[in-house]
Amino acid sequence: MLGLYRFVTRCGALPMRGLLRYRTIRGKEAPDRLGERMGRPALPRPDSDALIWLHAASVGEAQSALIIIERLLSQNPYLHILVTTGTQSSADIMANRLPSRAFHQFIPLDHPTWINHFLDYWRPCAVLWMESELWPNMLGTVRHRQIPAFLLNARLSERSFRRWKCLPANEMKDFLSVFHAILTQSPDETGRFKALGADQATTTGNLKYDADPLPVSAPTLETLQNALAGRPLWLYASTHDGEEDLACRLHQSLRKTFPGLLTIIVPRHPERRGDISATCEKYDLKVTLRGTHKTLPQAGDDIYLADTLGELGLFYALAPVCCIGRSFSNDGGGGHNPIEAARHDCAILYGPHIRNLADIYSHFEQADAAIRLADEDDFKKTLSALLNDPEKQRSLRTKAAALVKEQAQALTHIENALAPFLPKQEQDKHSTCA
Repeated sequence: MLGLYRFVTRCGALPMRGLLRYRTIRGKEAPDRLGERMGRPALPRPDSDALIWLHAASVGEAQSALIIIERLLSQNPYLHILVTTGTQSSADIMANRLPSRAFHQFIPLDHPTWINHFLDYWRPCAVLWMESELWPNMLGTVRHRQIPAFLLNARLSERSFRRWKCLPANEMKDFLSVFHAILTQSPDETGRFKALGADQATTTGNLKYDADPLPVSAPTLETLQNALAGRPLWLYASTHDGEEDLACRLHQSLRKTFPGLLTIIVPRHPERRGDISATCEKYDLKVTLRGTHKTLPQAGDDIYLADTLGELGLFYALAPVCCIGRSFSNDGGGGHNPIEAARHDCAILYGPHIRNLADIYSHFEQADAAIRLADEDDFKKTLSALLNDPEKQRSLRTKAAALVKEQAQALTHIENALAPFLPKQEQDKHSTCA
């Protein structure tokens, strides 16, 4: 099966270019950076052999990767880190948050020629792959070149495990052998990787617990707090299609009990702002878009649409209560990270569809540190009760903060596993990785 995949992709340059054009039209690719998606670099390579390549597929993985990047760079003044992602939103976050000596490029699509161009140019001395996105041609080429590779914060859902299990056992074992170590988020994931033949899998915990809090501008927070003083409010964070409709219905119902209620929506993809605004207007709700000018909510607003990137931490810090998005969405859900909300002292609600982060949510559930909602009616009743109960809010926040502190252990384990393969601090910039 993997051989068939490699044959098809080797002959697929034309369809892949067509896919990139289609994605560009839909606003999912940066038109001026398409060359990167075909293995053509857009930046000069640093004059150092101590260059590590870290790949994080999208926003969630990129957020988790930042703490590794910062720690490795702080330990070695000669190290440089190439960071690749595959989405525009993650590229924007990396542009704003990467430290000195780390830089971003888009990962090329999985075409053998494009991959070889990419690796010939960047010549990484080690490869760090985040979480779960596995591209056969890329990883096969990394193994052929004998570049040390690691799968960090690895996750493998039961659904993905069943798909990979369809491949012949020897092919799957050979494919995963590219990684010197597979460091997983939980024992369940370790078991699944081992069942696929990856004896090098071991549990180190979830790196999301170690991540720094999302950035917050203190002056901006104060400005919003002053503008909203005395108003009841709640946050729907990282929403997807269908959840904005839900937020509007909830607002219509709850504003009868909470005069002046403001519902803040932070969409996962800000480019959906037009559709979301139309949704709010369909429910006859007044909406203000934050936009690039950072427009403040007005006194008569029902919905404040925070259609900006990099400000989610600001709104977690502002709101006393939030619901985590993609747990009620029309796409079947999967959930987003609740730890970010916990780090900003926000009481957490979430819906029933959280399969992508089931292990994290089980920690929150066991610690009574968040509330799981069964359906829309349960959402309305629970949110109403929580807005009326500051003591319950404080209890949820306290338990969530304690849980995050207790679980923060993965970074140390990852550092120990990587140490033998990375440049040493005393080596000069032209020393390769160990």
